[in-house]
Amino acid sequence: MATAPTPGIGPVLEKFGDVRRIAVLRGGGLGDLIYTYPALYALKIAYPDATITLLGTPVHAAVAGATTGPVDEVVMLPVARGVHDGPRNGQRFDDDAEDVAAQEQFFEAMRAEAFDLAVQMHGGGRFSNPFLLRLGARHTVGTRTKDAMPLERNLDYVYYQHEPDRWLEVAGLAGAPTVVPPPLQPHPDHRQDVTGLRDQARNSLVVLHPGATDPRRRWPASNFADAAAALAAEGAQVLVVGDRSEKALAQEVVELAVRQLPATDRQAVRSVAGELGIGELAALLAEATVMLASDSGPRHLAQAVGTPTVGIYWVGNAFNAAPRGRGLHRVHMSWVTHCPRCGADVTQVGWTAPHCGHDDTLIWGIAVADVVQDVLDLTATSLLLRG
Repeated sequence: MATAPTPGIGPVLEKFGDVRRIAVLRGGGLGDLIYTYPALYALKIAYPDATITLLGTPVHAAVAGATTGPVDEVVMLPVARGVHDGPRNGQRFDDDAEDVAAQEQFFEAMRAEAFDLAVQMHGGGRFSNPFLLRLGARHTVGTRTKDAMPLERNLDYVYYQHEPDRWLEVAGLAGAPTVVPPPLQPHPDHRQDVTGLRDQARNSLVVLHPGATDPRRRWPASNFADAAAALAAEGAQVLVVGDRSEKALAQEVVELAVRQLPATDRQAVRSVAGELGIGELAALLAEATVMLASDSGPRHLAQAVGTPTVGIYWVGNAFNAAPRGRGLHRVHMSWVTHCPRCGADVTQVGWTAPHCGHDDTLIWGIAVADVVQDVLDLTATSLLLRG
């Protein structure tokens, strides 16, 4: 008689037998990886003797190499439509970027690994499910839209769902119960690398990230600057982070902030954008009192290392990506549902409607004073928890 499903985020089905090698497919950026960590921990607990190979991207390898966690190794994905994008031409995938020979070499190498279980944690499966099946694993699980190729066990892909919960449901299909993962721990050498960044004369450290991959998710630089100035006036040190492409944006925030401060406080706000690797960023976030950011990979990383965050979201992104708790994390949402320039319905995504082509921010209306107050509230909480 079949065993009844165990409750979790979703059904927890019977485990597969004799699983020693697990492959997990996850393309994308920093935040995309962090979404999967609860599910990766769940798989590690369900199959403690198995190794987990993440089929991912360079930033994923950097995170796995710089922190403790459930991933045993990372294998780089080849450029493949809908799985790992190569060079982009605007918003269009560049067909010339695909290297069929490189893909064949990748799949030959992966089939030689003889994976027992392959887990698709990358979108609705239109492109990722055929990709996963070419690995030749004994068992397959993952998400699936109605037009996607089926796997052995499938979860219907519904766009508006909390992303970490989505992948916990997928792990449940493989028999992994829902878990609350421990915080990621940056390696001690990276912690040592960032000790010189801390100004011990200031009473707290707020790390601020003004960037986001989608410009519509970015709070205006002037708002971040006003918040930085207000926090510095309250005694905080404010460090603005970002990758090399965000250096100009970070510097704009700093310049706008210091104009509002007396000379004695101006050194409290500065940019380190483009200066930190993933390991140093994780270590800095772990040392921070609070992080303030739009919906972005660094905010997700801050949450993963256990730091309180204040996040600024468009409402649709909040459904998918905002933290669920409010004791250590605060969420400010913009309820805008139409493009401010052309009026297009921005709640329709992907296959239901094309992008209208406008990148105007959807979160300009969130008040600076409300955001600053939440940072101050969480500062008190964070300092209390850390003694």
